[in-house]
Amino acid sequence: MKEERRKIQLTGGSTFTISLPIKWAREAGIKQGDELSLVQRSDKTLLIRPAKERREEVNCAELTISEEEGFDGNFRFLIAHYLVGYDIVKLLSPKGFSAEERKRIKEEVRKRLIGMEVVGESAREIILKSFLKYEDFTLQDAIRSMSKIIMSMYEDAILSFRRSNFDLAADIIERDNEIDRFYLLIVRQLKAAMNDPELAKKMGMGRERESLGYRIIVKSMERIGDHVENIARNSVMMRIPEEEMRSMERIGRSIGELFIKTLDALSGMDIWKANKAIRDANRLTEESDAIIAQLLKEEQGAAGKIHALSVLHSLGRIAKYCEDIAEVTINMGIRGVGD
Repeated sequence: MKEERRKIQLTGGSTFTISLPIKWAREAGIKQGDELSLVQRSDKTLLIRPAKERREEVNCAELTISEEEGFDGNFRFLIAHYLVGYDIVKLLSPKGFSAEERKRIKEEVRKRLIGMEVVGESAREIILKSFLKYEDFTLQDAIRSMSKIIMSMYEDAILSFRRSNFDLAADIIERDNEIDRFYLLIVRQLKAAMNDPELAKKMGMGRERESLGYRIIVKSMERIGDHVENIARNSVMMRIPEEEMRSMERIGRSIGELFIKTLDALSGMDIWKANKAIRDANRLTEESDAIIAQLLKEEQGAAGKIHALSVLHSLGRIAKYCEDIAEVTINMGIRGVGD
């Protein structure tokens, strides 16, 4: 419906009234005597909708598998359906699903899409349903869970500097899948919250404009997880002098503390703590660059140096992503015009 304008009328000397577009009223099934729900939003607009009880809406979609796209391409389409909020997705295969395809689809869904389960299948169809209730697992719950996994991975990655434990590194790499799962869940939550102010409040979002900020934050956290995985892969193979090793361990522990402080500032929307985190991030990035410069001067095996440089690069990037999170925290922590 195009924008329409209505004049406010004064009724009875104390009540403002406004007429409703008849086309909208008919499409919404509104008749004389029905009640409307009015929700005041943070930007001083009003959300108007029928107040009568409605059955919970179930959003369904069909996705036909394309042989040209391959498994990864088709699964990206499924992820896109998950992110935009479909409750039921029917995967259709014109030629039918093989046993191997069914197994792989089920494994990937369990591994990557929180709340999504296979509820039915036939020769040419697999039905997926989301059992996720946003209000039962708030945005803050998801961010806390994601941050705990990242910190656990990170602490083990720093330990792997000296242990050269391939099993520990493999475990860290495997846990990165959990980070990706929570990232996709939070993106789905944020998309849903942008379309439903009441749901946003239930999920713990104070203002709608925070959606973009949280989107940037969780993407930074997801990238931090990727760099922790890179640290785990390379640390077991790096061979560097003891002095540089101690410097890397010190920088590593300091960046871990920075990550915790950054999330603490975010949790309390504390712009002063966030500002300090930015200063610390800049200092640690400079220290990481100094160790890189020192390593490049050392005369040693190229292989060990390459792996150490890759670890240092990831440490520096993690500090930068902490800086990004802190900057968004400051932006969200300042009350905007009209708040």
